[in-house]
Order: sequence, then structure tokens, then C-alpha cells
Amino acid sequence: MIGKLTGNLIEKNPPEVLLDVHGVGYEVQVPMSTFYNLPGLGEKVSLLTHFIVREDAQLLYGFATPQERQTFRELIKVSGVGPRTALSVLSGMGADDLAQAVTLQEAGRLVKVPGIGKKTAERLLLELKGKLGDAIGGSGTAAQVKSDAQGDILQALVALGYSDKEATASLKALPADVGVSEGIKLALKGLTK
Repeated sequence: MIGKLTGNLIEKNPPEVLLDVHGVGYEVQVPMSTFYNLPGLGEKVSLLTHFIVREDAQLLYGFATPQERQTFRELIKVSGVGPRTALSVLSGMGADDLAQAVTLQEAGRLVKVPGIGKKTAERLLLELKGKLGDAIGGSGTAAQVKSDAQGDILQALVALGYSDKEATASLKALPADVGVSEGIKLALKGLTK
């Protein structure tokens, strides 16, 4: 319903800000990554938003970038993760770091975020695998891939059941100009040794 707000910043009380949009004050919850990049009080600011209506509340969450908002939306789809926990995750590690942790399956990084236990971290890794890289435009392992061919080889290896770490390690041994089918064959030979 409300996708973006542009107005003057009236109050900053982490994690909440108050925006005056043509005389209407909107209370918006923001992750700390957005909060630290806000301008001073009285200055104009634009936030992408996600509006949640519950039986007992109407909540508005704001984000500085489309990447943060999309990551938030993916997080709240995970069972057991609500908006408050999703905001905590984005405040604790940021969208890029989360995508990298999911890509590399690093539960230890997620457990460091307040409110995230071992079981929740494992559920996040499982349910977000493959979703954040696409939603964010690739980060972590995908950002390290040098060419489209290597990206295709990596995806093929992961689809065959190899972990991201194994697949990435096998890519390093391949020639830079290798084609997709030849690369997959060479990578599989390297992985089966």
C-alpha cells in the first residue's frame, strides 16, 4: 500500500524515525544500516517502505535501498522470523553480509545477531539459500565469479549437490576462458579426486 515516503525528518529515536510528509507524521522503523545514513533533523529524506497490517497494529518499515527492502521481505517469509527479527538481522549484519553468509552457509555469523539462535540461523540458511543472491543481484560467492560461464558452472555444480564452498574451490582450478560444458567436466573431475 505505502511503497515510498519522501518528507522531512522530524525525529530520530533508534530504530524509529518520524517523517513529516505534507503535514502527516509517519512513524517508520528502520534498520541501523539505514539509520546511520539518514540526514540531519529537518532535512528531506526518501525511504522505500514495507507496510504490515496486523490485527493489533499497522507497522511501517523503511529502507534506504531496494536491496535492503527486498532482503527484509525475504526474511519475513521465513517461518518463525517476524518483522522485528528481520530488522534485527539487517541491523546486525546488513544485506550484503547476510547474502554472503547464506551463500557460504555460515550459521556462525547469523548466531552473532541478537535474537538469532542456532535453530533460527539454520532455518534462515536453508530457506534463504538461492533467494538472496537473485534478489540482491548476487553477492558473496556470486560476486567473486569472473564470467557468466563460471557463474553457470557454479550453478550447475550446486544443482548437482556440491556445496558452495566446494564449487567455488573447483572454479579456481579452471582456466579463465573455459566454456560451460568443458568447465563442468573439469570441475567434476577435480571434485571426484
